[in-house]
Amino acid sequence: MSAKLIMKQVTKNYGDGDTTVSVLNNLNLIVNEGEFVAVLGPSGTGKSTFLSAAGALLTPTSGEIFIDGESLTDKSKSELTELRLEKIGFMFQSAQLLPYLKVEEQLLFVAKQAKMSAKEAKERAADLMKRLDIWKRRNHYPEQLSGGEKQRVAIARAWMNKPAILFADEPTASLDFKRGREVVRMIADEVKSEGKAAVMVTHDERMLEWCDRVLHLEDGHLVEHQV
Repeated sequence: MSAKLIMKQVTKNYGDGDTTVSVLNNLNLIVNEGEFVAVLGPSGTGKSTFLSAAGALLTPTSGEIFIDGESLTDKSKSELTELRLEKIGFMFQSAQLLPYLKVEEQLLFVAKQAKMSAKEAKERAADLMKRLDIWKRRNHYPEQLSGGEKQRVAIARAWMNKPAILFADEPTASLDFKRGREVVRMIADEVKSEGKAAVMVTHDERMLEWCDRVLHLEDGHLVEHQV
């Protein structure tokens, strides 16, 4: 089993001198292949900062981060962009679909960015849409979809580039409890079936049934709790 995410002694400070605030404080985390990890914590504890650092969107003040065995340290902006396209998938509170693209086109757009061949992209998109039960909606625009359908498209889009790891930021916040559970279960299913990994930041403890580990972000550290 290989680690998809390693964070070693990661610190992120804001400000300087007497005004320095440490949001992440020597944080450590390992997420292995096939593992779905939830990170809990109330607003203001640094969950967004944690996710941004782990997903190569934010450079930590110190520490090391590895995605699928590749270090983020000393990479240029263009190299980090390339790494995100190849190895990372993102899901957010709202589906954030492009309003002018149909469902299938949303997925093919990601594939093009990731430089996937047209044939592979079509096959990959079809497979994901069928597995996530949105195949019949493939020629619909986002405005024609329900909230649950939009999030399923967001899941498919996040997995489209075959990322090593998926980062989900409050992916159920805009959904009711039933649809939220469905979305979390689908993420878990993809993690297991594809041998990938996922980290979900959430405040909703009702969504933890499908997670392998639950961590709490406290004082800039991750503390493990039993599900």
